Amino acid sequence: MRAMVLRSVGPAEEEPLREEDVPTPEPGAGEVLVEVRACGVCRTDLHIVEGELPPRKLPLIPGHQVVGVVREVGSGVTKVSVGDRVGVTWLYWTCGECRFCRRGLENLCERALFTGYDADGGYAEYMVAREGFAFRLPEGPGDIELAPLLCAGVIGFRALRMCELEKGGRLGLFGFGSSAHIVIQIARHLGYETYVFTRSEEHQRLAWELGAACPLASRPRPPRELDAAIVFAPAGWVLVEALKVVGRGGRVVSAGIYMTPIPQLDYRLLYFERSIKSVANCTRDDVRRLLRVAEEARVRVSVEVFPLSQANLALKLLKTRGLRGSGVLKVR
Repeated sequence: MRAMVLRSVGPAEEEPLREEDVPTPEPGAGEVLVEVRACGVCRTDLHIVEGELPPRKLPLIPGHQVVGVVREVGSGVTKVSVGDRVGVTWLYWTCGECRFCRRGLENLCERALFTGYDADGGYAEYMVAREGFAFRLPEGPGDIELAPLLCAGVIGFRALRMCELEKGGRLGLFGFGSSAHIVIQIARHLGYETYVFTRSEEHQRLAWELGAACPLASRPRPPRELDAAIVFAPAGWVLVEALKVVGRGGRVVSAGIYMTPIPQLDYRLLYFERSIKSVANCTRDDVRRLLRVAEEARVRVSVEVFPLSQANLALKLLKTRGLRGSGVLKVR
């Protein structure tokens, strides 16, 4: 099968992924073989490829926003069948036994494994997934449109829930890439007034199209204090800027898996019970909830599509100019 393989980490500009012909994996007990149709290009993939997230497995096939069709099932599989269209996300496996799993916080599992990081992912024609972590997908949306929901959508939705906003609450989105352009549509559906902070004029235009109350550059203040903010940009200074615009009791949620160092904080920015939280991974319940609310909100995903062989280009563009919405590799 064709796959984009990472054998050593390096800058995206040096095109560290190599297109190779590798053996098609075989599903073991409790596993399914997925024929990949589409795979989203996530900033986490960029952090993995460039080594900002330390390698856990090399060689590695990245990719964790996978839409495909089950072609084979291993022994003991009962929840999905050959021919089912399924989605595979970042969370590849959890133990189900640790103190976090027992509390319903499997995203914090002490032994968790992750797709496209600990196990080969969707930058390939086929991949293996655990049965309990392959999600049947709704019939309506196409493969390309569904792929970004499986990480960008899910992580953004978890971050939005962690904001604990009441209807009519004021929300800031710092950075306006794949996740934020999905979240703003859900936020509007839930009745939140949403402000977008981005330096990109193209992203500001997209924010207007999707109903932002006011797209702003990265540092100006909104017309009123915000109740919460989600930081998607992987830059520590942006988190400080978000703290400056939330009011008393406000929450700032960091939605990234990686961030540059946060500058020294003036305690006055935290006073009046402001708080900072981070999102770590997602749970399977998050995925199911997101798929339901995305259908209710009629989420429209803006997509730049690339063939599998252009995965390096997609990552370079994500790093240098950003993508208008989400990047997706069309595999089939």
